[in-house]
Amino acid sequence: MIQYLAARFVLWTLAHAPPKLGLFYAKLLDLGVPRLRRIAMRNLELAYPEKTQAERADIVAGVFRSIGRLLAAFARFAQLDRSNIERWIGYEGLENYRQAKQQGRGVLVATAHLGNWELSAFAHGWLTEPMNIVIRPLDNPRIDRLVEERRSLSGNRLIEKWDSARSIFRALHDNEAVGVLIDQNTSSQEGAFVDFFGVPACANTALVRLAARTGAAVIPGFALWSPDQRRYVLRFYPQIPITGDVQRDTQALHAGLENVVRDYPDQWLWIHRRWKTRPPGDPPIY
Repeated sequence: MIQYLAARFVLWTLAHAPPKLGLFYAKLLDLGVPRLRRIAMRNLELAYPEKTQAERADIVAGVFRSIGRLLAAFARFAQLDRSNIERWIGYEGLENYRQAKQQGRGVLVATAHLGNWELSAFAHGWLTEPMNIVIRPLDNPRIDRLVEERRSLSGNRLIEKWDSARSIFRALHDNEAVGVLIDQNTSSQEGAFVDFFGVPACANTALVRLAARTGAAVIPGFALWSPDQRRYVLRFYPQIPITGDVQRDTQALHAGLENVVRDYPDQWLWIHRRWKTRPPGDPPIY
């Protein structure tokens, strides 16, 4: 109950205060949970061995600023609609999404904890059309309902990870879009090891298997903060060809993701233990 009340308080204050308050809450998270910074620094040692500790620390500081912006936007979802959503986000590469839809077999949007993954699907629901989002329910059911209510405000449909296959097949059959986060660590039973920043990372193969089975188009999409525009840009990248070779296709997805993360390193969630699952015989990283 205390966690739920705290979450409601944070969202209410963020919704009624200048967006910079989100940066304050993110700083509190940084100070209050120091293991997150330690994980981020370890990840950056792996991904950017050529950088100094100071350079890596600058990236981590940017990550927490990115979290602060995400919180500020998420708290305002109830205030946003078609009339004002473009103050927060615009498009680049929407033609890639439309071309994928024209193929008529559904669209799998491969996204990640990069930029503002909550705002990307929410805004797309207002600006173009609602989509389906594959989610993992939060451990606290009260907070989970609070989050799900906001995620659904623009018409998006939520698909729980544990019951996803049937709902995803139905959505793709109806030529709908399904957003899937691809960047989290997974078990060796569910994934395949790919090269990610030069380090073997276990990646879930479900998306490429679904694409091969259904013929759905696969396109990467991320809501990235633009300092020049002072708003997010929802970028849809060109379609990724699916060959049916699970290892090859999963690697192609993550090579594309790595390129985008390298362009926006301070907007990816480095605080996640991305390389936790190791190949047999490899020592633990964390």
